[in-house]
Amino acid sequence: MALDAAIGDPRWLWRLLPHPVVWAGALIGWFDRKLNREDRSAVNRTVRGAVAVAITVGLAAGLGWAAHYLLARLPFGMGWEALIVAVLLAGRGLFDHVGRVAKGLKADGLEGGREALRHIVGRDVKSLDSHGVARSAIESLAENFADGLVAPAFWYVLLGLPGLLAYKAINTCDSMIGYRTKRHKAFGLVAARLDDAANFLPARLAGILVCLAALFAPRGDPARAVRTMRADAGKHASPNAGWPEAAMAGALDLALGGPRRYPGGVTEGAWIGTGRARLGPRDIAAARRLYLIACAIGWALAAGVALAGWVG
Repeated sequence: MALDAAIGDPRWLWRLLPHPVVWAGALIGWFDRKLNREDRSAVNRTVRGAVAVAITVGLAAGLGWAAHYLLARLPFGMGWEALIVAVLLAGRGLFDHVGRVAKGLKADGLEGGREALRHIVGRDVKSLDSHGVARSAIESLAENFADGLVAPAFWYVLLGLPGLLAYKAINTCDSMIGYRTKRHKAFGLVAARLDDAANFLPARLAGILVCLAALFAPRGDPARAVRTMRADAGKHASPNAGWPEAAMAGALDLALGGPRRYPGGVTEGAWIGTGRARLGPRDIAAARRLYLIACAIGWALAAGVALAGWVG
């Protein structure tokens, strides 16, 4: 995790070698084109989607096992494994992307904020005002703290490289086919449910880390963070994303969520938190500080677990 904070997402590396997530995405995309035919029954497509996900995740776990096996027999193998883990975490990259949204709003106004936000969300940014852009950036920061950083680190600590790569494959499958659209509702059902299961514990851990971070953040209110997380986490459409989002909303006294416009239409959503909804670059900066503190607490926790395992 410390390496991820230091090097972020090394673009030069991915110019030379495709990112493992790209490989997983290409494979599940191929399965989607070949197996997901609309003239088949829903049950048939669900089974085919399950097979596609099982193969993709199984190959990812197998690749992780093979990489660990080989690296364990090489000089400085643990260092190379740490580098692999660092580039598969999305902590620094997300932090930087959200910072660009704040810079865009300050430098170029609404259009600058929308353009920066477009790179990190799937919703229609054209309908957002400047407050909506700021809220969306903070929501993405909170939600992706769970599935971009805490969850992969959690599965690596628990199951090593096989667990990390399997999780990234599950998350990629969900992001590509785990939708409730006519085409993917059946085919992507297993991907969506598996992603929910894989993120169940990490999302709640992420919410707790945000609450703890509020103890040390300048604007943080840990008691309100806990209250809001308990009261509003279940209001989110996702069974998991609401936990870190509600914790961040409570910690900073914000209101997040609400109706969202996607390319396919408007999705009604409840408001999370009871604070201000008219947010701006200063609120993004406060959320980024809270995020950094939560990351530091997570690093300390992961280091403690690793040290306990090494001593034991």
